[in-house]
Amino acid sequence: MKDHLGFAPGAPAAARSAFLHDLQQGLARAQKSISPKYFYDAAGSALFDRICTLPEYYPTRTELGILRHHAQDMAAHIGPHAEIVEFGAGSMHKVRLLLDAMEQPRRYIPIDISAEHMEQAAHSLRQAYPVLDVHPHGADYTQDLVLPPHAPGPGRRVGFFPGSTLGNFEPHEALRFMRQCAKVLHGGALILGADLVKSPDVLHAAYNDAQGVTAAFNRNILVRANGELGASFHLQQFAHSAFYNAPLQRIEMHLMSTRRQTVRVGDHAYDFAEGETLHTENSYKFTVEGLHRLAQQAGLVPGPTWTDPAQQFCLLWLDAPPTRSHA
Repeated sequence: MKDHLGFAPGAPAAARSAFLHDLQQGLARAQKSISPKYFYDAAGSALFDRICTLPEYYPTRTELGILRHHAQDMAAHIGPHAEIVEFGAGSMHKVRLLLDAMEQPRRYIPIDISAEHMEQAAHSLRQAYPVLDVHPHGADYTQDLVLPPHAPGPGRRVGFFPGSTLGNFEPHEALRFMRQCAKVLHGGALILGADLVKSPDVLHAAYNDAQGVTAAFNRNILVRANGELGASFHLQQFAHSAFYNAPLQRIEMHLMSTRRQTVRVGDHAYDFAEGETLHTENSYKFTVEGLHRLAQQAGLVPGPTWTDPAQQFCLLWLDAPPTRSHA
């Protein structure tokens, strides 16, 4: 059953409208593309949680190892009675390692585009930390962001952005996001997770797992388009493709049309040639020096860097200087 616009019921009208606009815009480009933020409905978020447990997917277990080893040092930098703001909170597993090490954290503000998935995780977190004020904020943190007022009392507001999601942004988008962090976290800091440049073989395996979970995660964007927008993607006619683009230091993820076909989205039709792709995600890899340059350009001040013994991944402390008053 569809509504009068051809959309399937269920998703909020504003969200469907934005999804429709972005998908139609992306399909009209010479290189068809869509933002990876549309991976993360409840089903996509659950698939990503499965990806994080795969043997080939090193980032999550490596970052968790860094957090376990260095959480006390991070907590010392954060200070007592702090407020943690997590961008793209997802299942809220990693933040628990920080909360456990912190001295009387005051409030936790998880931000995520998938409000349904976030609410479930927030309920579980409240049960585990009954004294903590858990204040979910459903929003697209890649856009202009307005946070709830700072909790009264002592303690800084510290951002937490693990998982190397920064790598999904184009360089100009990454700079814009970091500048936004400098603005909304002023007087506090940001703890940023980033995946480091490494062997292409390791990277290829991480995005082409043997169980096909990443492939299902990639195709889920088409499942969403069919279910929420009434689109006509034939899932079996799009193959998962992920590879390392060494000159650009990024993994590229695509959905490749296995035959010549036409797809309808809303009142528009889009032709795919055999072998043509829909570009769904980039995952840039970084050097610590490059991250420091980006942070400084955004108005953040690099502090300690924590990494694993193999230097596959890192977490950085970035101070957000207080906003200068203008007399």
